[in-house]
Amino acid sequence: MNKQLQIFTNGFVRENPLLVLNIGLCSSLGVTTSIFNGLGMGMGMTFVLVMSEIVISIFRKKIPSSIRLPIFIIIIAAFTTIVQLVLNAYVEALYDALGVFLPLIVVNCIIMGRVESFASKNNIGNSILDALGMGIGYTFVLVLISFFRELLGGGTLMAGTALKVELIPEAYRIGVFNSAPGGFMVFGFLAALMQGLKIRMAEKQNKPLPACDEPSCATCGSACGSKPASPAGENAASPAAPAKEGE
Repeated sequence: MNKQLQIFTNGFVRENPLLVLNIGLCSSLGVTTSIFNGLGMGMGMTFVLVMSEIVISIFRKKIPSSIRLPIFIIIIAAFTTIVQLVLNAYVEALYDALGVFLPLIVVNCIIMGRVESFASKNNIGNSILDALGMGIGYTFVLVLISFFRELLGGGTLMAGTALKVELIPEAYRIGVFNSAPGGFMVFGFLAALMQGLKIRMAEKQNKPLPACDEPSCATCGSACGSKPASPAGENAASPAAPAKEGE
């Protein structure tokens, strides 16, 4: 896998900000009551992350190290304000649903962590790939949590949009999934699933070769399971036959 592809895919599984790094959990529990809210939050955060990493990567050599954190926050806050203004003007329902979690993007640990550890040390191309990978991984998990919470707690999918469908009658809905404890339950299940997947992948990579059934392997010290090498005497040339008498 080349370097660029690895940077892009890190946020999907290996360094997923929610399920692996366990950062940015506040929004994952607060806005994931519906797919519409989760998708909107994920897209807004991804936009801020991409634009912030681009700007910080461009000016990384010009930003004084002693005041870099305040400058990072100002840059992130500028793009967060843009997202707020756009949503308030064109998607007011989503703006109202996200509430306080929208301005909290400014201090989101995912964004602060990536601009500090990656964008400030890498070129613009790699920074864009990193931001997109982290943003997509974050958004996917938000939508996944929202799917289970909305379906089990509200009995619907895509509530708040023209695509709303009702799948579970009200009598069979589980109200706890509409609250924070239900969000923790879904998040914990997905995090455990991710951890199990990572363990299985690691086991496959480190799987030992099958044992050899050859009798001669009983005394073999090799870990590869192959037949032991022939003794040096067998590989060496046979000693010359003794000279016949009279020669």
